[in-house]
Amino acid sequence: MKILVVDVGGTNVKYLVTGQEERRKFPSGRSLTPDAMVTGVLDGAKDWDWDVVTIGVPAPVRRGHVLLDPRNLAPGWKGCNFALAFGKPTKVVNDAAMQALGSYEGGTMLFLGLGTGLGSALVDEGHVVPLELAPLPFRQGTFEEYLGDHGIEKFGRRRWKDFVFEAVELLRYALVAEYVVIGGGNVKKLGSMPPLATMGSNLHAFIGGYRLWEPGYVGKVPVEEPQ
Repeated sequence: MKILVVDVGGTNVKYLVTGQEERRKFPSGRSLTPDAMVTGVLDGAKDWDWDVVTIGVPAPVRRGHVLLDPRNLAPGWKGCNFALAFGKPTKVVNDAAMQALGSYEGGTMLFLGLGTGLGSALVDEGHVVPLELAPLPFRQGTFEEYLGDHGIEKFGRRRWKDFVFEAVELLRYALVAEYVVIGGGNVKKLGSMPPLATMGSNLHAFIGGYRLWEPGYVGKVPVEEPQ
């Protein structure tokens, strides 16, 4: 079975299919609608074949349905039928949860994605629990305001790094995580990792997208069928 994995981010849409080595991408941003995302992927992947689709979206997702429009993209994502748009059986998950599953190596793991905003998920014994930590209070604002792109722009990279270290320790303790994986486009700007934390990779999102279709995967993500 060939799986097309689409990782929708606040800066780029990245996609890869089983058997290919090089991911492809195109810009996203606040003007990106779900229709534009689907069109961009289908146009860019004309020479690929696939049987099913996994889509990671930077928004709350419950039972395969986007609950709210992403904060950093255009409206229209809530309630979108992606299986119908792609014409293939489709699984839709939170983008941080997808990357978390691809980064998972056992036990209880907290994943934090440093990018345009802040993605987060917890994986416990193979079960992925999507989190929405970004809007929670932190210092004089929210975790996203301090740890996302806005934090780098407002405070500078050195102070931003201090806030990341502080937040990682706080959240690891609060969620009783054994270890933390930090991914996202800005993770390389840290230079070094907090205690009990390792650097993730955006490529892990594709591994997570593949894993969601494995027979042995213990979590349950519903399949949306094209109608």
